[in-house]
Amino acid sequence: MMRINRKILIDLAGIGVVIAALVYLLFTLGLFELLTDRSRLFDLINKHRANAVFIFIGLQILQVVAAPIPGEVSGFVGGMFFGKVWGILFSTIGLTLGSWLAFNLARLMGRPLVEMAVSAETIRRYDYVMKHKGLFLSFLMFLIPGFPKDLLCYLLGLGHMSQRAFLMVSTSGRLLGTTLLTVGGSFFRDKQYGAFFTVAGIGIATVLFAMIYRERIERWFRLLRASQRIKSMTERRRLKKMSREQSREWPDSDRTEPKNMNRKAREDREE
Repeated sequence: MMRINRKILIDLAGIGVVIAALVYLLFTLGLFELLTDRSRLFDLINKHRANAVFIFIGLQILQVVAAPIPGEVSGFVGGMFFGKVWGILFSTIGLTLGSWLAFNLARLMGRPLVEMAVSAETIRRYDYVMKHKGLFLSFLMFLIPGFPKDLLCYLLGLGHMSQRAFLMVSTSGRLLGTTLLTVGGSFFRDKQYGAFFTVAGIGIATVLFAMIYRERIERWFRLLRASQRIKSMTERRRLKKMSREQSREWPDSDRTEPKNMNRKAREDREE
């Protein structure tokens, strides 16, 4: 009992430290307003050009770990400041590191930490990807705009997915949204407004589609989950049936062979 209480106290203390650090960084230093204000964020990076890459990557990490902060602003600014190629690269580095950190925080601190940001109903809805590996479903959730990707990192940290699989799924799944935001920011900087509004229109249409049909998409996820469960159960039954049939097909001579060999050995000794 003492061990359990001590573990709970350690977990709660760790959660308190993480929350206190985030509150300090976000509000005391004004980072929340900074990350949600495009012009202020651009001015900060422009003011510290020598360390701009590290500042930008750090802010991308922070906006993933502090899940309620939207990542659209920082991704757009990355395209404005660094251009298409470098903006995508630096955003991907920051988002990957932030996703890895959120995943491991959830794995280390457990459900109490996640429930501070995610409702129990949301956790229940995504129980399949947590309890099972769910690589394909997880990839789709990261890919489709409108899903809470940063919170998803915490949810997956509660499950059985390996770190390697998680990094592959989260990084590849985020790439589409990262590319759209970065390219849009780059077009805006270069005053290519036609291309900018085209990219923005595609992004907005995709987000609206995901928002409008979100329930249907989640219902499709649940149907896919159910079909996978049925397929798994069918496969287990098939294997059991094969095992029973093989046991019935064993010839009687194979089963009595040891007895025959023992009888022959006794006869040889008597002779």
